[in-house]
Amino acid sequence: MNTKPRRIFALVVLILVIIAIAIILINLQNKPSQVFNTDRAWQDVLAQMQMGPRTPGSKAHQQAVDYIQAELEKAGWKVEIQETERMGHPIQNIIAKRGSGSPWVIFGAHYDSRLVADHDPLLSNQTLPVPGANDGASGVAVLLEMARVLPKSSDKQVWLVFFDAEDQGRIEGWDWILGSRAVAESLTKKPNTVVIIDMIGDANLNIYREISSDKAITDAIWYTADKLGYSNQFINEEKYNILDDHQPFLELGIPAIDIIDFDYPYWHTMSDAEDQISPASLSIVGNTLITWLEGDLGLK
Repeated sequence: MNTKPRRIFALVVLILVIIAIAIILINLQNKPSQVFNTDRAWQDVLAQMQMGPRTPGSKAHQQAVDYIQAELEKAGWKVEIQETERMGHPIQNIIAKRGSGSPWVIFGAHYDSRLVADHDPLLSNQTLPVPGANDGASGVAVLLEMARVLPKSSDKQVWLVFFDAEDQGRIEGWDWILGSRAVAESLTKKPNTVVIIDMIGDANLNIYREISSDKAITDAIWYTADKLGYSNQFINEEKYNILDDHQPFLELGIPAIDIIDFDYPYWHTMSDAEDQISPASLSIVGNTLITWLEGDLGLK
């Protein structure tokens, strides 16, 4: 019997197996070793929404502080509450710390919701507090789930910061980004990177490159998103220049970026509720940030 066809067939099979293994290895390299749990993150959104609007000075605001602190401590983070004052208003920033050394990366999101829904199409709604599912709860949920899955031991330093009083600008006696200014001004050393996430739960997620953000960090994170198949959500074009919690750090010469979907149609309205956001969007952002940490910064 002629063995040549058998040898050719065996060689073809071997080549196909090698190709399949290579594809699997590439896919594994492009995925975070720590898995972002979408369901848990979604429960964090729902827990915040059940409290009601987390407006400064409200009972729900304090409940949010207590909830975030408890979840961080359960995940093994060292947690501090920075209590300060801005424009006569008490500020509570929640700062979770892990690791030491360099690089030092700060992730941030605001947890307060806006006092007035001044963009609502109904005039009668414009004095009511915003529910804040996307604008507040979504960023908090992503950071809390990151807290659960990031490595417990590392020679790198990571902070997760939950800013108070971000969203109260254009209201008498208030201004924007009060909490993040307090954190930035309190730093005695400069972190290597600050990454802010805001309004990242939109069911129709479209995150453009924010114009004032650090270009190198933006390039790296958008490249990571593309590797993970999220190029339709992380759009590689500049669109908006946003006043957000990254700004106080940029003003101090700290590389910082803002990851935000500013095309959200329910911004500062009573319709900013959980039915307008998606668990999948939380996962897209969370997985991108975790993969970027593990790949580009080697936080393992």
